[in-house]
Amino acid sequence: MDHIEQNFSVHYQYKVHFTEHLFSQSNSLLADFLQAGHEDFISKKILFVIDEEVSQAHPELSSQIDQYFRAYDTVKLISEKLIIPGGETCKNNESFFNDIVEAVNVHGVDRHSYIAAIGGGAILDLVGYAAAVSHRGIKLIRIPTTVLSQNDSGVGVKNSINYKGKKNFLGTFAPAVAVFNDYHFLTTLSIRHWRSGISEAIKVALIKDATFFNWLEANAEALAARNKEAMEYLIWQCARLHMEHISGGDPFEKGSSRPLDFGHWSAHKLEQLSDFEVLHGEAVSIGIALDTIYSHLSDRLDEYSTDRVVQLLLKLGLPVNHSLIMPENENSPIINGLQEFREHLGGRLTIMLLKSIGRGEEVHEMDVDLIKKAAKLLQQYNKKGPQAS
Repeated sequence: MDHIEQNFSVHYQYKVHFTEHLFSQSNSLLADFLQAGHEDFISKKILFVIDEEVSQAHPELSSQIDQYFRAYDTVKLISEKLIIPGGETCKNNESFFNDIVEAVNVHGVDRHSYIAAIGGGAILDLVGYAAAVSHRGIKLIRIPTTVLSQNDSGVGVKNSINYKGKKNFLGTFAPAVAVFNDYHFLTTLSIRHWRSGISEAIKVALIKDATFFNWLEANAEALAARNKEAMEYLIWQCARLHMEHISGGDPFEKGSSRPLDFGHWSAHKLEQLSDFEVLHGEAVSIGIALDTIYSHLSDRLDEYSTDRVVQLLLKLGLPVNHSLIMPENENSPIINGLQEFREHLGGRLTIMLLKSIGRGEEVHEMDVDLIKKAAKLLQQYNKKGPQAS
């Protein structure tokens, strides 16, 4: 029997904007974007979902949004704003997903309208997933408010919630129509959240850009001390590298490779094992340290480069070790993270390791004995602390 074959491509385009005080009436950036998407005779609405911690840290935010849309009325602002707890709590509890879908239904938010998510990476994940599956896709605007979400997750194309005890088990690949990085939101972050977000910058530098890694080393003290200009540069460079990767041929991860997940196989499991007490950026820092040491023990990375990586993490005040990553045998919970990582990639384990700073290498198996040895070596680094340059 003959067959019919179809082949088509879908073009995606979105911009990541960098600004301050996005909802100041003197800042027309968001209004200009909405105006550019205006269509005569089509009524568009915008629904805001806001991270609870952001709302508490910026109590004037809701009224600023109201005033902004009174001044710029291209789209209709839905007066109700959903305030949802941030962090993994919002991704672990299906009721928050249902709340967003209910608001979409009650307020008649259709595919011509927008959902704007203001918050950290978990809120962006949750809202992005709800937007992607409601009406088969409502336009999503991301407004990241943490270092981690501004330099990494917020500029990407992934959305998800946790399900059946597994991180990001339900999700979609659905780009936002625009991302607005407002540096002002970073001013109220705790020092812990400020520093933890830097780990993703180290990750992308290690696998893609040795020059950027050198800059991170040279500016570690300024970054740890909350220097604004240094952080703005870090976020811009990191976002650029992530955007370049997304355009590199496999944005929806159809293959077996996820190079941007360097250090993440153990990080995802550590988050779960700690009941998400360990922040994602902290878990990634530990995962980077573990896989860097493993890269050295497996004769891929030289000792000097290995030490540079771990020392940079320590100088930034990031953790490099945790009791929960100490595997006792092949059935240890942290080793089970390898199997779960394999499941994400369709059955073939693909782990990114380091050949040199700025250059990664994919492997398809990991030696449990070397993982155990790497974890023990990290305990020694933890005891010694950062060394003087």
